[in-house]
Amino acid sequence: MVIESDNPNIMWSLPSIPRWGRRSTLMAPSAFRVEVRPPSLRQAPSSPWHRLLFWITAPAPMASAPPLNRLPVVRAEFMQTIIDIHSEEAEALRWRIRHAHSLRDLWHLRSEVFRTVGLAHSEFQADQRVALLNRHFPTRAPRSQFAQP
Repeated sequence: MVIESDNPNIMWSLPSIPRWGRRSTLMAPSAFRVEVRPPSLRQAPSSPWHRLLFWITAPAPMASAPPLNRLPVVRAEFMQTIIDIHSEEAEALRWRIRHAHSLRDLWHLRSEVFRTVGLAHSEFQADQRVALLNRHFPTRAPRSQFAQP
């Protein structure tokens, strides 16, 4: 908003007045992110009879834990992510990756992988590498702005 003075050569501008109200989060960068969740602690049953019981008692079989035979493959990918980093922190992280007992344990190590890669290279590089690891874990779409907390 501009206010004119008696002198036609001088014009003052008022600072913009902030509007108090709800702020839209639609354009916020976090609104477009997909949430990566830890794997379930429950194992999916192998026999048809157990699968039927599992379905009846817990009708969300997709929320079950992935099979344990995926652990070595995912563990190898975690190790590959930090293979070019030579530091004490990276060595400690390698030890923790080697001794992870489940995919859930590895899921919790993602932040440490991000930190180690970020310190050795860049945040952008860390973001790219962790994004490749995230494909091994369940995802969920971001919450709607209309959802009540």
